[in-house]
Amino acid sequence: MITSAAVAIAEARIGRRGESVYSGRARTIIERSYLAFRSSTWIVVATGFLEPVLYLVSFGFGVGKLIGKIEVAPGHFVSYAAFIAPALLATSAMNGAIYDATWNVFFKLRFDRVYQGMLATSLGPLDVALGEIGWALLRGMLYAIAFMSILGGVGLITTPWALLAIPCAVLISFGFAAVGMAVTTYMKSFEQMNLINIVLLPMFLFSGSFYPLSIYPGWLQAFIKVLPLWHGVALIRSVSLGIFSAALIPHILYFVVMIIFGLYFTTRRLTLLFMR
Repeated sequence: MITSAAVAIAEARIGRRGESVYSGRARTIIERSYLAFRSSTWIVVATGFLEPVLYLVSFGFGVGKLIGKIEVAPGHFVSYAAFIAPALLATSAMNGAIYDATWNVFFKLRFDRVYQGMLATSLGPLDVALGEIGWALLRGMLYAIAFMSILGGVGLITTPWALLAIPCAVLISFGFAAVGMAVTTYMKSFEQMNLINIVLLPMFLFSGSFYPLSIYPGWLQAFIKVLPLWHGVALIRSVSLGIFSAALIPHILYFVVMIIFGLYFTTRRLTLLFMR
């Protein structure tokens, strides 16, 4: 029955644009990831969620006792815990998506040879890309919902607009997952994969997560504003605190471009690697 359904879907795609790279069955990749999650990888997901919580407790309610209110907009002051909480949510969304779309993909690509088997079926490279990225999105959304629940429990959600932080976190996850998977298709060794951590850690520390960008010199501020995590932090911090302006549009467009770029190059690379 499953085989018949797969054949029917594949036949329905015949003659349509992009039939060579997309069969319309990306959800099967998500189902496979879910089965793996149920059997073992749930431990990795759970431990990944704890990191931002520990940062919130240590810095927000620890160091935060030594710091006064922080101005996030003209005349709008918040506690230090409320200042870093949206940044930790953005970072959590980034980490949850990026590790699924990099290390997870790397092992499937270079060691388990999973994608060779997938692409030997009716699945196309865009199915694989959307399926893997879709699972990373679900993980990022799970982190966002769980973290927002904790923020609500400790009184750091002060406006109903803060719920918009969840779809924003999913958008951030989508952008990082798409680009992360595209980059991973070029990686050939563990040494090269470690470059990802070398990039992520400084970006986490210097993207306005723990202090306002204004403390940096102008040239460094300009560089930080190019980094994707800064856009994620600025986006979630604004909506979490109910601060809306036209300045949010560039942040959203930044991640839309990341998504398009990542999907295009991931599909192209998988096609070159396995469908020559």
